[in-house]
Amino acid sequence: MFFETWAALFVLVALVILGVPVVFAFVGSALFGLYFALGGVWPAMDLVGQTAITGIKDYNLVVIPCFTVMGMLIAHSGAAADLFNVVNRRLRGVPGRLAVATVGGNAVFAAVTGVGVASAAAFSHVAYPVMRDHRYSRSFATGCIAGSSVLGLLIPPSVFMIVWAILTEQSVGKLFAAGVVPGLLLALMYALYCGVYAKLRPDAAPESEDAAAPAERGAVLGAAYVGALIVVTLGGIWFGYFTPTEGSAVGLMGALVVAWLKGMRWAGIRGAFVEAGHTVTPIMLLLLTATMFSKLVALNGIPQEVQALLQAWGLGPTGTMLFMVVVWFVLGMLIDSISIMLLTVPIFWPIAMSMGFDPIVFALIGILVIEAGVLTPPFGISVFVVKAAVPDPLLKVQEIFRGVAPYWILILLLAWTIHTWPALATWLPSRM
Repeated sequence: MFFETWAALFVLVALVILGVPVVFAFVGSALFGLYFALGGVWPAMDLVGQTAITGIKDYNLVVIPCFTVMGMLIAHSGAAADLFNVVNRRLRGVPGRLAVATVGGNAVFAAVTGVGVASAAAFSHVAYPVMRDHRYSRSFATGCIAGSSVLGLLIPPSVFMIVWAILTEQSVGKLFAAGVVPGLLLALMYALYCGVYAKLRPDAAPESEDAAAPAERGAVLGAAYVGALIVVTLGGIWFGYFTPTEGSAVGLMGALVVAWLKGMRWAGIRGAFVEAGHTVTPIMLLLLTATMFSKLVALNGIPQEVQALLQAWGLGPTGTMLFMVVVWFVLGMLIDSISIMLLTVPIFWPIAMSMGFDPIVFALIGILVIEAGVLTPPFGISVFVVKAAVPDPLLKVQEIFRGVAPYWILILLLAWTIHTWPALATWLPSRM
C-alpha cells in the first residue's frame, strides 16, 4: 500500500479519535492523501471540487430526504401511536404483549421511514410510558424499543440500503426487495424473544388484561392510512410503476395527505420537515465527503492491496468475511454506522465481488453487521436516542445497553443464517 494511503488512513483515524467530526475527518484525510498522490495542492483541490459537484448532482440522492421526511410526518402526525395501539389490541393473551406490540409497530413503521432514529424516538414517547405503567422493567422496555428500531435499517425504504446501493451502483429496488424477508424474519425473532422472556421473567413483563376493548376508530384509521401508504409507495416501486426516486416523492406526498387527515397543520408539518433536515443533512454531508475519500481509495488501488494482503494471510472467502465482520465490529465502537459504511464499503466491495460473493447476500450481511453497531457500546446511537427521548430521569444508559444485548445477538444470528441460506435474501429480488 502506498505511502499516501497509509498517511491518509492514519490522519483519518487520528482525527476521529481526537473527536473531530467524521465529515471533516473525511475531507482532511482525502486532501492530505491526494496532495501526495497528485503532487500538489491545486490538483487535489480540483479533484475534490469535481467530486463534490458530481455528488450534489446525483439524482438518486433525492430518495434520502424524501423518505426521511415521509417518516417524520408519520411520526409527528400520531400515526406511529395508532400503529402501536392497533397492534397492541390484537395481541390479547400474548406474553409480553406490549413489547411484542412495540416490535410489530416498529416493523410496520419501518416501511414508511428509512431512518431507525425516527423509530427509536417515536416509540420512546409512545410505548415506554405504557410499558412502565404496566410495571415492565426499564431495561426490558428500553431494550425492546432500541432493539426493534433497527428494523427500519433493514425493512425498505431503508436509508442504509439506499446508501449501500449508491456506493456499489446496485439497484435500489432489488435491495429493497432483498430486505423484506430478512426484515420480517428479524421482527419475528424479536417478537419470539419478547414472548419467551416475558414467560421466563414475569416480574420484568407482567401480564395485563386491558386489551379487551377495541381500538378507537381514529387509531384504526391512522393505521389504515399507513398501510395504504406502504402499499402505494413500495408496491409501486416493486411492480415497476415508478422508480425508487419517483416512489420516494409519491410517498412524501402521501405522507403529507396522511398528516393532514390526522390533524397536522402547517406548524406541525414545518416541524417535521425541520427535524428531517437535522437527520438528513449529516448523512448527505457524510456521503459527499466520503466520496472524496473514495477517490483516494480508487486512485491508489487500495482494494487490490488489501486483497493481496488477505491472500498472503491465506484467508479464503469465509476467512475474508470474518475479517470484514471483525473490522465492522471494531469500527462500531468508535464511529456511527453510516460512517462505517462509507469508509469500508468502497474497499470491501471489490474484494467481495472478486471472491465470488453474491452482491445481494454480501449487501445484506454487511448491512446487518453494521446495523449491529447502532446498538454497540460505547457509541450505540439508537441507545442514546432512546435515553434522550424517554421521559424517565431515573433511566441509566447501562440499563438500555443491557436490554439491547439479546437483539444484538439476534441480528448476528440472522446475518449468519443469510450466509448459510442465501435464498432468504435472493429469492424475492429474483422474482422482480
